[in-house]
Amino acid sequence: MTTPSALPWRFDTRACAIALGLFVLLVLLATVGARAGWLRGFVGDVLAVAWLYFVFKTVLAARPISLALAAFGVGCALELGQYLARLGHWQIAHPVLRIVIGSTPDWLDVLAYAIGAAAAVAIDRRINA
Repeated sequence: MTTPSALPWRFDTRACAIALGLFVLLVLLATVGARAGWLRGFVGDVLAVAWLYFVFKTVLAARPISLALAAFGVGCALELGQYLARLGHWQIAHPVLRIVIGSTPDWLDVLAYAIGAAAAVAIDRRINA
């Protein structure tokens, strides 16, 4: 006897295409826009949570609010990790990981994560309307 999965797996091609597009934007922002300062960081955080939302949506059949909360939660977990690393005086040695994960905790990042999650839900609803 098998028990049903709490979240059914699936493959959503539209969500995958959006996730790929957002990934390209994130790479461009991290490379071409590397000297854009706080704009790169804030917009990058907004896009990162939106990207994660659509990555989740690609493979998980869940309500939009659940996907948004999961993506926001991952962002907040990374921010907590940055804060704890700062307290422990730890540093990520690999420069690419330092860019991807971040190294400076900031409450504005949490705001950017919330904006990204809300924007992802709004985009998703508009596309599926």
